[in-house]
Amino acid sequence: MATFSRADNSLLGRWWWTVDRWTLGAVGLLIMIGFVMMQAASPAVAERIHTTREVFIFKQIAFLLLAGAVVTGVSLLSPRNVKRLAVLGCAVAVLMTIGTMVIGVEIKGARRWISLPGMTIQPSEFLKPCFAVVAGWLIAESRRTRRYHGYVAAFAIFGFIVMLLKSQPDIGMLTVVTLVFLTQLYIGGLHIAFILFGAGAIGASACVAYVMFPHVHERFDKFWKHTGDHYQVDKSLEAFGSGGLLGRGPGEGHVKDVLPDAHADFVFAVTGEEFGMLICLFILLIFAFIVLRGLLRLLKEHDPFTVLACSGLVTGFGLQAFVNMGSTMALIPTKGMTLPFISYGGSSAIAVALGMGMLLGLTRRRVRDDAS
Repeated sequence: MATFSRADNSLLGRWWWTVDRWTLGAVGLLIMIGFVMMQAASPAVAERIHTTREVFIFKQIAFLLLAGAVVTGVSLLSPRNVKRLAVLGCAVAVLMTIGTMVIGVEIKGARRWISLPGMTIQPSEFLKPCFAVVAGWLIAESRRTRRYHGYVAAFAIFGFIVMLLKSQPDIGMLTVVTLVFLTQLYIGGLHIAFILFGAGAIGASACVAYVMFPHVHERFDKFWKHTGDHYQVDKSLEAFGSGGLLGRGPGEGHVKDVLPDAHADFVFAVTGEEFGMLICLFILLIFAFIVLRGLLRLLKEHDPFTVLACSGLVTGFGLQAFVNMGSTMALIPTKGMTLPFISYGGSSAIAVALGMGMLLGLTRRRVRDDAS
């Protein structure tokens, strides 16, 4: 693509010279790291569950290749088509999330997945990027046209999503979606009193979840009171200590042999043990770069929809990375949330790719006539 001339007026030529190539390159780098880490973490997990080691590798390679195609394809879209895709995606994700209550697969006491041939899908993963864009559009329209009840519609959709995620239950996803929505409301100009009320509601909801859901109660007690089984977190911290600055070397780690989710929720611990804290810091800096560059580009943006939608997309992306890395390093209570593009998981990889494609599509440089 680097051979495209600035005079090239083809679809790909215009895309290459208008897309944020720094963010695109950072996303590509995360996908390549995901390839490497799947080679490191998945064979031991496959052996432990008595399946061929190639199963996880080939599946994740297919997922990551598809994720790269989704990032590129969606970033080609105009803002109007990104909006349409988000509305359609949000509607389908809501319907499929409702479907998990009826035909969903129950894993560890939660119904969040729908089983399909060769894979399982977690529809709520797609709610994060799609709802962020839909909420950004509704809030922007409400600011543009006073008669347009965008805030009411956004709150109605948000309330319905809250009910769905609570029913599964998926408290971690619910928290991320809520924080993203509050961020968009704040940027959209909603009075700070409402934002503080929302923050208080999150705190109250956390207390209710602590009382109502045994798994939430158990995780918080493990974190705050240091009671119960700390096996996974203890092994994760031991892995970081064993790896030191430079790591034990590719394939030389042991944590992947004892942690059941070493290829998914705790892949960051495998990275720390085999490649060291310097590589972990490098990965952290890539995530921070994508978030900060996305926010800085919005400082020059004048379209309210683009500002609100993209702020939601980068906030959700950054929160997901923080939750995974923070729980792996015992900075926050453990939560089953993947590390974008690096953890094993098809739904997560494609959903994050969809969000990054939307971000790149909305922030492309455009002349006024091409803005739609």
